[in-house]
Amino acid sequence: MTIGVVILNWNGLELLKRFLPDVVKYSADARVYVADNASTDTSVKYVKENFPEVEIIQNEINGGYAKGYNDALAKVPEDIFILLNSDVQVTPHWLEGIKVVFQKDPAVAVVQPKILDYKRPEYFEYAGAAGGFIDRFGYPYCRGRIFTTLEKDEGQYDDETEIFWASGACLAIRKDRYYEAGALDENYFAHQEEIDLCWRLKNLGYKIKYTSSSIVYHVGGATLNSMHPRKTFYNFRNSLYNLVKNLPSHQLVWTIFVRMILDGVAAMMFLFQGKTAHFTAVFKAHLNFYKRLLLLLRERKKVVKNTRYFSKNSVVCSYFLKGEKKFSHF
Repeated sequence: MTIGVVILNWNGLELLKRFLPDVVKYSADARVYVADNASTDTSVKYVKENFPEVEIIQNEINGGYAKGYNDALAKVPEDIFILLNSDVQVTPHWLEGIKVVFQKDPAVAVVQPKILDYKRPEYFEYAGAAGGFIDRFGYPYCRGRIFTTLEKDEGQYDDETEIFWASGACLAIRKDRYYEAGALDENYFAHQEEIDLCWRLKNLGYKIKYTSSSIVYHVGGATLNSMHPRKTFYNFRNSLYNLVKNLPSHQLVWTIFVRMILDGVAAMMFLFQGKTAHFTAVFKAHLNFYKRLLLLLRERKKVVKNTRYFSKNSVVCSYFLKGEKKFSHF
């Protein structure tokens, strides 16, 4: 089993200086790649001069996360791809825990490690935490993170278990399964495309797993801050993409109808809080969704749709109305 660790870079010189040394140091059994999304800084020059063992893949344009990885991974021959954000600090033996999960079960297509907060190492990190799920209306949440509430790591998720989606911050996937599922959807550009990919894999009958035997630390928001309206736009729009592409037919219309109402409530909350840019972002997300609806329906025809939700509850109602802030409450 060969492993290719692929770091997608866009003008990330300072991040590469901080985190690439440990990736190289602790990934002796893998080949490390930096896939550059047409950077205009000196990050590629830095890698070439300081880490000649790291292979550079030069993408022609900045196509975002999805296209950036699709273009780069086409040039990676290893059996296992590890999609690693440039703002992730790896730890000694981080690859061993991932490899063991793949070796034990050929039905496992994707593995995610425990993702802790680089700035507050005793807490889980927003993007993935201890493995991702979605509620009945498509809103994502994690073991260790519900919306913006992060749990302290007290060993409550020190296990190996099946999850619904793995974080794109550090996602290990079998090469053959990546292409069998159709790779990342480039219509997403950024955010939640890993949820779509994992959902398609589950619809094909494969497993997505989390393991605490591998640990990484994620800065988060290094490319786009979590409070940036553009991130709000992508999260609301792409979550709707996920539902239309992957829901079973008998659930689609009702789920989308309720989701429209819930998104409208969220938009009004932004407005009442004075966050007019986020209110506008939700509105624009829906306009873009309607514009691309026919394309999504065509894409839907290519996807097997047989996976039910892991949660029958509404994480929105549980969190905002009942005050349930931890994964254990669900």
